[in-house]
Amino acid sequence: MAPTTQLRRAVASSFLGSVIEYYDFLLYATASAIVFNKVFFSSLDPLVGTIASFGTFATGYLARPLGGVLFGHYGDRLGRKRMLVLTMTLMGVASFLIGLLPTYAQVGWLAPAGLVLLRVLQGIAVGGEWGGAVLMSAEHATSRRGLWASFTNAGAPCGMVLSNLALSATAALAGEKAFLEWGWRVPFLLSVVLLGIGLFVRLKVDETPVFRAERTRSSAPLVDVLRHHPRTLLLAVGVGLAAFVAQSTLTTFVLAYGVQAGTPRQVILNALTLSSACAVIGIIAWSAASDRLGRRPVVLGGAVLMAAFGFVLFPLVDNGFVVIALVLGQAVVHPMMYGPLAALYSELFSTGSRYTGASLGYQIAGLGAGLAPLLFAQVQRSAGVGAIPFILAAFCVLTVVCTLALHETSRTSLTGDGDAERGTGQLAAPPRAHGADA
Repeated sequence: MAPTTQLRRAVASSFLGSVIEYYDFLLYATASAIVFNKVFFSSLDPLVGTIASFGTFATGYLARPLGGVLFGHYGDRLGRKRMLVLTMTLMGVASFLIGLLPTYAQVGWLAPAGLVLLRVLQGIAVGGEWGGAVLMSAEHATSRRGLWASFTNAGAPCGMVLSNLALSATAALAGEKAFLEWGWRVPFLLSVVLLGIGLFVRLKVDETPVFRAERTRSSAPLVDVLRHHPRTLLLAVGVGLAAFVAQSTLTTFVLAYGVQAGTPRQVILNALTLSSACAVIGIIAWSAASDRLGRRPVVLGGAVLMAAFGFVLFPLVDNGFVVIALVLGQAVVHPMMYGPLAALYSELFSTGSRYTGASLGYQIAGLGAGLAPLLFAQVQRSAGVGAIPFILAAFCVLTVVCTLALHETSRTSLTGDGDAERGTGQLAAPPRAHGADA
């Protein structure tokens, strides 16, 4: 029996919403590596300008926990759907306005200041989007939760593909000079078109049955998470941290490093586009595997492999094998760590505080993605790129330790309040057997 209509709509809405949100959010990431240092920080030394550009990139990640708390609070009290409409609108408007910003040459310091402000709004929007989108799929599903929830995470590399295609097409059509003058703006201005499409789809999805069945609504979901799930929240952050550090290393820092190493910008963008497209398959496949193997074994395997892969990543880029480096990293190793997180985070918290708890854990871990390029650029400047794999491996070790401290969550029920320390105590009653009809 095929999945219900509402489940299909919920999964489609979560995937499309994630694609649009991350198109906007990661478009900034790519632009920060190859454009913004020349447009908004043109008065600085090239390497210093890159560091400053990565600094504005990081502000979006710093704002994401705030978005998780803000929209999580109202998502736990008023419903998942309402908040998802608001987050998508906020992201679309902020990205559109980035496309209209004047440059440093035109208005001086007001240009980077406006860039930081709009990046913060982007961070707040995507911080609230992820938790609601995951729960729309996970709370509609009655089995294979890892598979269905993973479509939200799969939307991130798909959004990367669209943003890279938009930048690449604009760069090819406009030429280098015109691209830096106005061409980079076009992909940001297109956000308003994607916003209209996303809202049309999202408004057709019903509120989740799990949320509708919840009898008690907490007046302070954040307090509930901090009071009843403190250990779970800390472990959740540790489990996801290395995945985000690895993600931004592969999708942001390697771009800037590759250009500095002499690889043409378009070659790197093409490699990133191909590897991001392959990552969609990897995320869905490894997440589906976590339904049968468990969340912990898949995440643990990915963390160990990523720790080792870091030591071959930069030699591959140095020797011109950037395509192999990014495809292996993004499509094979990283999805093992990242894909199962969607279901895992939703399984760690009870219904009344699930939006807040899942969002907060995920977005605090996500700080690793925002700060890693800035950290690695500083490390490269002071100690050379050879020190970076050791730092990446240390984050992976942290993920291994925290994952081992969690109990398996793949058979945890999302209905009811469950255990006070879900994922670290006794599991709730399991849902129907995996593979049953959704």
